[in-house]
Amino acid sequence: MGPRFFPFGATAAAIAFLGGTAALAQTTHIASKAQKIWAPPRTADGHPDMQGYWTNATFTPLERPKELGTKEFYTEAEAASVEAQRLRQENSQSPEDVHYDNAIWQGESYQKIISNRRTSLIFDPPDGRIPPLSEEGNKQAVAVAAAARRRAGAESAQDRTLAERCIAWGNEGPPMVGSTYNANLEIVQPPQAFVIHHEIIHGVRNIPLDGSPHLPPGIRQLGGDSRGHWEGDTLVVDTTNFNDATNFRGPPSDTRQDIFTDHNLHVVERFTMTGPETILYRFTVEDPSVWTKPWSAELVMRRFAGPIFEYACHEGNYGLKNILAGARAAEKAAAEAAKK
Repeated sequence: MGPRFFPFGATAAAIAFLGGTAALAQTTHIASKAQKIWAPPRTADGHPDMQGYWTNATFTPLERPKELGTKEFYTEAEAASVEAQRLRQENSQSPEDVHYDNAIWQGESYQKIISNRRTSLIFDPPDGRIPPLSEEGNKQAVAVAAAARRRAGAESAQDRTLAERCIAWGNEGPPMVGSTYNANLEIVQPPQAFVIHHEIIHGVRNIPLDGSPHLPPGIRQLGGDSRGHWEGDTLVVDTTNFNDATNFRGPPSDTRQDIFTDHNLHVVERFTMTGPETILYRFTVEDPSVWTKPWSAELVMRRFAGPIFEYACHEGNYGLKNILAGARAAEKAAAEAAKK
């Protein structure tokens, strides 16, 4: 078909029509694109519905390896390589060395990821590492080291950690930095509350959303006192009123085990659904009597089918008894050897 020629008036009208059509098409495209932007499901009170089962298992370490400097993100290829290497490592134990945290005991291990391709969960400070201890923190470190030596001696049950005694592991937070295994949790959202039930031990964290104030300063709790509120579609949780025995636990393979806090700890967490299967979890930790400045981290929580199961750990279990019995046997053997 050859070219079409229009009289001037007709041409102007056609141009106007075509321009309007283009504008309409562009508007329609934008509207269509907006419709494709994911919107979270809502609870009866209109807030994002995060209820269900989630795992925060990740291969990303809490602190960035020093050799990576200020490299905040891996490339896709680098992240895939790190994940593959870690999976090989977790699956490389011999049949004679299968123990409770072996990969075969935890299905979510096979789905661990490098969270958002980050080289560390910590993103602030820029070096991806926990800030230096404050002057008071250095003093406390001496006491923490002394307590560690007492634990090594296993002189009494009270010298062992709250985790070993099956009292608390602290995996339900705050903050939540994953766990050695069974890194699974359930979120329930009754009216005016946000509840986190972790599979490890029996930790259930109830976060009021009713606008009530924090507990009085004189009341201190192991997991602190949490209060939440919504900022748009993000749940913000502010926690204070910790005591000096608060756990700070993360997987030994990814988290230093010498991290401690005291009653001045203040944690702010943010939960944001970024898709039907993911929650971006961010937190900022502040404790001026331990660290020289606050620090922040993030990880991706991923939905899984569930359910979570009972973790039958209780104080007085045979593991603790055997730890103490083994320590006494070692002391007896050392004394007898000294006599000889």
